[in-house]
Amino acid sequence: MEKVTSPMSGYLAFILAILIVLAGGYCLIAGIQTESSSLRFMAALLAVLFIFVSKGIMIVNPNHARVLTFFGSYVGSVKQNGLLWINPLFRSQRISLRANNLNGQTLKVNDKMGNPIEIAAVIVWQVSDTYKAMFEVEGYQQYVQIQSEAAVRHLATTCPYEQMEDETAEITLRDGGERVNELLEKELNERLFAAGITVREARISHLAYAPEIAGAMLQRQQATAIVAARSKIVEGAVGMVEMALEQLSRKQLVTLDEERKAAMVSNLMVVLCGEKSATPVLNTGSLYA
Repeated sequence: MEKVTSPMSGYLAFILAILIVLAGGYCLIAGIQTESSSLRFMAALLAVLFIFVSKGIMIVNPNHARVLTFFGSYVGSVKQNGLLWINPLFRSQRISLRANNLNGQTLKVNDKMGNPIEIAAVIVWQVSDTYKAMFEVEGYQQYVQIQSEAAVRHLATTCPYEQMEDETAEITLRDGGERVNELLEKELNERLFAAGITVREARISHLAYAPEIAGAMLQRQQATAIVAARSKIVEGAVGMVEMALEQLSRKQLVTLDEERKAAMVSNLMVVLCGEKSATPVLNTGSLYA
């Protein structure tokens, strides 16, 4: 478990180190001039003291931390910024607390229906627990990359690409939008919790059918769109024909028997549903001629 420590200010230690240097230099020069062994011994002791004091001085930059260990035992994590001083026998390891962007590579996987697709994601993550990131996993940055790819693959296999593949699906990769991103972010946080990593944002950055089926799927989508458009056209044409017959009957402009109604309906449907403009034919005789 992470334990945050607050070491003492390093400015006092810095000033003390300067005074030790000055005192050691004076003792060394005086010892050489007077050939005094005690002064030279004092200079040597001050040199050792200087190394001891200066070794404990460290600088922690903003959004960075230091993880402290003492002969293999975890002492704590320093998240305080500035010039600090710690026990010189402690070993400190730098770790960044800044947000990182992971632009995942494009993966080729099968969706829920077994169709090969290409998918990639962009993930924003940062270290939230320095102890877990440093000691619970071997290389937390590589751990983030591998687990992110695993989460994207799992998401792709649990959701169909689009509604056309599975009409009963509540969430699809193509139309899911924010819900798909939320599912991905939730799974990433669950996977990366062991490494002390928090995912701030996760979004699908690339989504497409694999090249080997992209052409066939495009034709299928076009056919579906054409069928949907035709059904709307037919539905509207039927309504217009019904309205025309109703108004002719109500206003009693002409009296049509069943055969003439059928001919009129046929002609109107051809005109309304045809892709090209109809060519009118003028009939100067009887309908039965």
